Amino acid sequence: MRTAAQAIIGAGGKAGDADWLAKSIACDLPLGGITPKQATEAVRARLKGRPVDFVAQETTGRRKQLLVADMESTIIENEMLDELAAACGIGEAIADITARAMAGELDFEGAIRARVGMLQGLGTEALESSLKAIRMTPGAKALIATMRAHGAYCALVSGGFQFYTEWVRQRLGFDYDQSNRLEIANGTLTGNVHEPILGRDAKREALLRLADEQDIAIEAALTVGDGANDLAMLEAAGMGVAYHAKPVVAESARARIDHGDLTALLYLQGYRQSDFRD
Repeated sequence: MRTAAQAIIGAGGKAGDADWLAKSIACDLPLGGITPKQATEAVRARLKGRPVDFVAQETTGRRKQLLVADMESTIIENEMLDELAAACGIGEAIADITARAMAGELDFEGAIRARVGMLQGLGTEALESSLKAIRMTPGAKALIATMRAHGAYCALVSGGFQFYTEWVRQRLGFDYDQSNRLEIANGTLTGNVHEPILGRDAKREALLRLADEQDIAIEAALTVGDGANDLAMLEAAGMGVAYHAKPVVAESARARIDHGDLTALLYLQGYRQSDFRD
């Protein structure tokens, strides 16, 4: 933390005494005299190459009342279409489309139609079996439990599929989930997705709608995601966090977590480790 303080002072700012929220894991460092953007640039330059996350923000309103989270590669570690594809022997082809879509190289809606089309004829038993592969991201349970215990509304909004978001919502305690729906006929996937497809704009719209329905100011909303289709909702919220994100997302987001787990989102809000629930 001394290195961060020196970087802030070197950039013309002032740094106070560190307040450790979790010993040797996370701390608050009061600063002044420069903007959050200037502080972020100075500290990141000084810490380059070190496994340390740094986010500068105003302290007023830092504890959020609404969480809207992406699911795949954020709340869970998997990309579930990739898991399905691997099970039926076309994993490499679908994973390549997924990676390019999340990096912003392909249109999201077109990419999802192409990938689902390749799964035509797959039996629903494969969906059930793929649930065994789901790996919850470290810190996800504590993030949801702690925010809900302090009165926040937590939503899972995904470009993935309802079959999986419902399962994750129930196990982690989200208040709500929204996602795409696979078309199924006679126990098999038809290769189609029910319209409309939930993509980049739909995630932002879901954020705004939920804030309105819950009577929560958009400034009091926290969003988190990793892919290009998350950018619009990250930009619209009071705090948008790029979590272990694709380069195009990490470079654009106001806040980024490259090294820590999802409890970093609690530390960003000023929660102490002793406040965590599970």
